[in-house]
Amino acid sequence: MSWQGIEGHDAVVEQFRRALARGRMASTFLFVGTAGVGKRLFAEKLAQALLCQQSPEAALAPCGACDACVQVASRTHPDLMIVEKPRDKSFIPLDALVGEKERRMREGLCHDIALKPFMGGRKVAIIDDADDLNEEGANALLKTLEEPPPRSVLILIGTSADRQLPTIRSRCQLVRFRPLQPAVVGGILQSRGLVADAQQAARLAEFADGSIQRAVELADDDLWSFRRELLDMLARTPLESVKLAQSMVAFVEAAGKEAPPRRARMRQTIGFAAEFYRQWLRALAGLEVRADADLAKAIERAPRTPAINSESIAACTERTLAALAHIDRNAHQAALLECWLDDLAQIVQTGQPVAGGVE
Repeated sequence: MSWQGIEGHDAVVEQFRRALARGRMASTFLFVGTAGVGKRLFAEKLAQALLCQQSPEAALAPCGACDACVQVASRTHPDLMIVEKPRDKSFIPLDALVGEKERRMREGLCHDIALKPFMGGRKVAIIDDADDLNEEGANALLKTLEEPPPRSVLILIGTSADRQLPTIRSRCQLVRFRPLQPAVVGGILQSRGLVADAQQAARLAEFADGSIQRAVELADDDLWSFRRELLDMLARTPLESVKLAQSMVAFVEAAGKEAPPRRARMRQTIGFAAEFYRQWLRALAGLEVRADADLAKAIERAPRTPAINSESIAACTERTLAALAHIDRNAHQAALLECWLDDLAQIVQTGQPVAGGVE
């Protein structure tokens, strides 16, 4: 089933339906889940349902044709506010929340959401992406979150509750969006014409971790070519960390000058390494290796030395996942890659986990 063309989140739909039917829907929400699973689209469709002039709220079935629905779809509805991080900024500007210095709290989201609705019975505000709130911006929201205006709904969208300040988390109802099933991802890729054929859709869906965004990012022939090179080098001993770091830095920089596509490439390549170590660990434990031909070949060629055992490869996996977590923390990209690969080389050579590690 799908709700308003959104696949995979029927449980969340029912959660809102029940709350609306009881007249007990909260005013502040934090939507969390992997990027690309439909959180923002869900928030906008929810806003459309709440502001629709024809359909009752509890039905969660916006007509799509009334003036309100049309305006929400075009983001011009006077009772809908959407705040996003500008492409040239690293965080959501404070001005978008509380107004420019000379007009503090006389404009911006916190001011506008407190005004009486223009057209309907509610005001709806969406902050995408709350991961991009700095401490100053998050603190500016606290009073609005703590004492939301009557008939207002404020939705913050992020990837993880852990990336929000505790003061933000404690004031919002948490709504978790699960990764989409591979079959759902593959179907969406085909229906939107994002892939050449069903075979490519299935391949991308398998590696997408339930995210349409990640699947689209993976539809890059250069990426899969580099993956073969990466797997080949990870399966060698000793691991040539300096050479591999140089190769990875060059591949990341080839994505362009903008930070988002570079971070995406880092996330993709380090993610490939994480999967390599996970499957290698399964092989060492005598479990079935779940891999395509390139990954299976790399694991088959992986070295067998006294230092390589379940503990050391588990340490490699943990170190790789730690590097993956640092990508969105504004770490210096080249330094992150060099430090991570140096640590992997040491673990594989000595069999001992590396203490610390600086990104």
